[in-house]
Amino acid sequence: MKISAVVFDIGNVLIGWTPAQFFDAKIGADRRRAFFDAVPILAANAAIDRGSRFPDTIVQLVDQHPDWEAEITLWHTCWLDMVSPVITRSVKLLRALRRQGVPVFALSNFGAETFEIAKARYPFLAEFDQHYISGVMRIMKPDPEIYAALEQDSGLAPETLLFVDDLSENIAAAAARGWQVHLFDGPQGWADCLVAHGLLSEEQAQ
Repeated sequence: MKISAVVFDIGNVLIGWTPAQFFDAKIGADRRRAFFDAVPILAANAAIDRGSRFPDTIVQLVDQHPDWEAEITLWHTCWLDMVSPVITRSVKLLRALRRQGVPVFALSNFGAETFEIAKARYPFLAEFDQHYISGVMRIMKPDPEIYAALEQDSGLAPETLLFVDDLSENIAAAAARGWQVHLFDGPQGWADCLVAHGLLSEEQAQ
């Protein structure tokens, strides 16, 4: 089946998402584990990805957990430091697809505000033909509705979409709808997948 568009996840496909490593370096692994155990910071981040406002969510957490104010505040003030590094070869593959005239979409669990922050730091995030951002849509992967929304908006048949994501549950949800999928475990495997589908040559995928 001919591929009509390639759909990219962002975190850990194009850019690292490393909150634990950031906090380990900033406050130490033991303090970070205690912080993550005491404060539902990851759940709060998921709420942001579902459409909650970034600063409001942080303020609410501080109100609920004042003993952890410094650490919670770091999640806001140093958020960009957790969204790194750029996975350079994945960005090159994105651009190679665009040079070949292949439509490329972003489908990512990302807050509406945090995505704009990331886009300002990483201009290549503006290079997609379409963006499907959970915080804007208020639906998160792996909810089938977010995949259905992309299909409806793009007008493309599920079997003509090739989707790359680093989480198996997101891949499984797309595959269940008939999408062609690749579980990202590094840029070389993704490059090989694009070559196998005839979207890039070996040389273009370097």
